Amino acid sequence: MNFQDLKTVEKSQFYLDVAFKKASKKASVLKNKRIKDQVIKSRVIEQKRIQIVKDTLTSSLGRIITGFPNFDNLPEFYDELVKVTLDYEAIKKALASVNWAKNKTQELSNAYLNKIRFVKEKEDALNVRKQYYGRVSSVIARIDSHLATLENARKVMKSYPNIKTSVYTVALAGFPNVGKSTLLSKLTTSKPEIKEYAFTTKKLNIGYLNQGDAKIQFVDTPGTLNRFDKMNAIEKQAFLAIKYVADMIIYVLDLTEPFPLEDQEKLLEKLRAFDKEIILYLSKTDILDAKLITKFKEKYAAVISPAGLKDVIIKKAKD
Repeated sequence: MNFQDLKTVEKSQFYLDVAFKKASKKASVLKNKRIKDQVIKSRVIEQKRIQIVKDTLTSSLGRIITGFPNFDNLPEFYDELVKVTLDYEAIKKALASVNWAKNKTQELSNAYLNKIRFVKEKEDALNVRKQYYGRVSSVIARIDSHLATLENARKVMKSYPNIKTSVYTVALAGFPNVGKSTLLSKLTTSKPEIKEYAFTTKKLNIGYLNQGDAKIQFVDTPGTLNRFDKMNAIEKQAFLAIKYVADMIIYVLDLTEPFPLEDQEKLLEKLRAFDKEIILYLSKTDILDAKLITKFKEKYAAVISPAGLKDVIIKKAKD
């Protein structure tokens, strides 16, 4: 699911200004038309103004509503992500309020369009339209705080990773700087950000491997998984991705780093709680002593080459 296409939600006055400007522009064209009866001409002009304001506002509000996902039908990963990063109920209330404003605008517009049909004087048509402008402005102004809520939600949701929840998914996990991003670049066509020092990933790096009919999605997750309530936003995304999306976990171990093997083993035990298949991968073997690798493999059935790991993953994905 891709949240990057969510459009900016403006303040209420912005939508009113756009609608009134369009209506004014059309009215100026109609004023130049030759209509002998000035009352009829006034009716035509003011009705057109109201119609354009109605169409513009309802269209704008409708795009806001349809632009957001259906929160009652989100994949489990995104449903949980919304709930831990946003005020779920406030968003639903805001969307309901925008829908109310859209319906109320239609109702008011139709009532005033009908009212203008029966005016007897030129000035009466103008006054009816002014009354309409005042009432519709009041309606749209009432949802200003709800529009602000949706704009804030949009900004947060644009940071969500674009994870395909229906594709076979492999999560790469392990301590910072153990080689997860490098491994991702070797298994897929992805070019993730790779640093020379330990750091917490700023985003979930995602890559894909296509092998015949099999499509495999890889998610490179941040280094450590502590208690959920202590995690930053990106770590929470990683936790939820492993819990709800991953079919398999590749746990990357590194014997060259300052992180003691004992600490890396503790994190491995935390990952086992997800009850997902875990494959161990020993990174940076090109700079490790052969005896150290042999000793490690006596304890752990670990894969030590990207090519060998890719073969194992493809076989599992096809099974």
